[in-house]
Amino acid sequence: MAIVRWSPASDLGSLQGDMNRLFNTFLGAPEQPAPASRRWVPAMDLFETGSHFVARMDLPGMSEDQLDIEVRENVLAIAGERVAEGREEADGWYRFERPSGRFSRQLQLPEGVDADAIEAQLEAGVLELRIPKPEQRQPRKVTIGQRPVIEG
Repeated sequence: MAIVRWSPASDLGSLQGDMNRLFNTFLGAPEQPAPASRRWVPAMDLFETGSHFVARMDLPGMSEDQLDIEVRENVLAIAGERVAEGREEADGWYRFERPSGRFSRQLQLPEGVDADAIEAQLEAGVLELRIPKPEQRQPRKVTIGQRPVIEG
């Protein structure tokens, strides 16, 4: 299974948003609502057992019909959209910490994975994907035998 390298540059936008909120708190300015179409990346854990690769993704409040999981050319793609709930105003202040919007994650699968055997389960806001490991072709030992003796 491919491991995606972390890129510090991809987190600069998040850092800038955090710094803006920090300065707005000190200056007394209200927080700006997040754009409705903002993309977010749900947290994912990947590990392996003896027979499977397992991916667990935090998707609180989402249902099965909000998710799209497919395998195409050894790439497992998980996509969906979490719709923002109604927002309430209190004394002119807004606070939106729960991300919403579209997301997508892709995992490169090893050669030989049976896409039809991948299992997905959504329980308590956690999507678990169980991906069976491909069978490893083991070298076959060839024994040296004796030729039959033909008498006659």
